[in-house]
Amino acid sequence: MYLADSVSWPESIAFIGILLFAMFVIGVGTATWIESRKLKTSTAQGDAVRQLVTRYEQLAENTLDAQNRVATDLAELRTRSASIEQILRTVE
Repeated sequence: MYLADSVSWPESIAFIGILLFAMFVIGVGTATWIESRKLKTSTAQGDAVRQLVTRYEQLAENTLDAQNRVATDLAELRTRSASIEQILRTVE
């Protein structure tokens, strides 16, 4: 007794249809999972970039503050050195 003798054409076509449907469902599930992973990855990268930009902005702000303080201190030192030079000239 052969397998071909026990299975009719409509049954084999139905079986092939069920297999194709199952493959389609697996393919859709896989594609959905891949897109979900891509979305999570891009979201994580976007968050990392935003965090990096925030840190850069804070660093730039802190650097600007430090530069302003140094400029103020330098101006004060120039004033003091000019007054010291003036005192030394009057002493000579």
